Amino acid sequence: MTRNIVKVTVCSNMKGSINMKLLTKELIKRFEKVGRQEEVEDPVIIAKFFNPTGIGTWYATEYDPEYKEFFGYVSLFGDHNDALGYFSLTELEEFEGQMGLGIERDLHFGEKLLSEVKTD
Repeated sequence: MTRNIVKVTVCSNMKGSINMKLLTKELIKRFEKVGRQEEVEDPVIIAKFFNPTGIGTWYATEYDPEYKEFFGYVSLFGDHNDALGYFSLTELEEFEGQMGLGIERDLHFGEKLLSEVKTD
């Protein structure tokens, strides 16, 4: 009896984990349109990334394509350690979580103000 095995991969990094495309052309255009928000009291969050098998949520308000870096709100534990800061697209793409799953982009996330997601 012959068995046919089909391997389905969305996007595989060198470690073999399965990842989705975190940054699309549309998102890049949106980040460019919104621009830098450091002078904005309550910046708009353009994209949300999360660890589907554990802790960690990253809310991006800005993206710098030259350095492949986001600026935004990082919530690793949902507590007083949550903070604004820079985070790397490359590091999000290379992350390998449980069962080989990588960081995902919330496809159902609608733009929100930082004050709507920030914990005090």
